[in-house]
Amino acid sequence: MTDYVELQVLTHFSLLRGASSPEELFAAAALLGYPSIGVSDIGTVAGVVRAWEAQKATGVRSIAGTRVNLSCGRQLLLYPTNRPAWSRLTRLLTVGKKRAGKGGDASSTGMTSNPGRRA
Repeated sequence: MTDYVELQVLTHFSLLRGASSPEELFAAAALLGYPSIGVSDIGTVAGVVRAWEAQKATGVRSIAGTRVNLSCGRQLLLYPTNRPAWSRLTRLLTVGKKRAGKGGDASSTGMTSNPGRRA
C-alpha cells in the first residue's frame, strides 16, 4: 500500500479530456495499491455517482470534487468537505453553466482570481 493519492483524476465525463470510466480508474488504482483517488472532472460532478459505486467494488476511497476554469486562465481543484460545501459547489457549477450559455465553455465559472473583480 502506498501513501500516494492522485487528486486530479479525470473520467470520461470530462469530455474531450478524460478517456476512462470511473470503474476502470478505480480498478487500476486498486492494482497500484492507492488508498484513494480524487475524481475532479472539468466543470461537472457527473462522475461522482459511478465513482462511489467503483469505490464500493474496489475498496479504493473516492474523493469527490471538480476542476473549474477561471476567466483569467487559472484552474482550481475544489473538494467539498461537508454537505453545505457540496451545496455551494454545485450552485457554483450551475451558475458557471448558465453564464456560459449554449455552446459556451461550461467548465468556466466566469469568475476571476481577483475576488473584487467579476468577469
